Amino acid sequence: MTAFTIRVPDEVADRLNQIAQKLDRSRSYMAAQAIEDFVSREEWQLAEIEAGITEADRGEFASDDDVARVVGKYVKMTSRS
Repeated sequence: MTAFTIRVPDEVADRLNQIAQKLDRSRSYMAAQAIEDFVSREEWQLAEIEAGITEADRGEFASDDDVARVVGKYVKMTSRS
């Protein structure tokens, strides 16, 4: 396991301490968990972006009709008088 030092604003450190105390965990554990969660989320998001770019490079786009169907599910048309 690798150890390193980070600097955070005092307010953030205080909030982290409060959470750690409420969960009966160490501040170090909580910080490591937060970093792990961040890294996992960023990896997932970047993989999805890269997959989307690959699809776009292959010309795989939704048709106008596909987009209209999706929008139609969520947007109610209002009649203008």
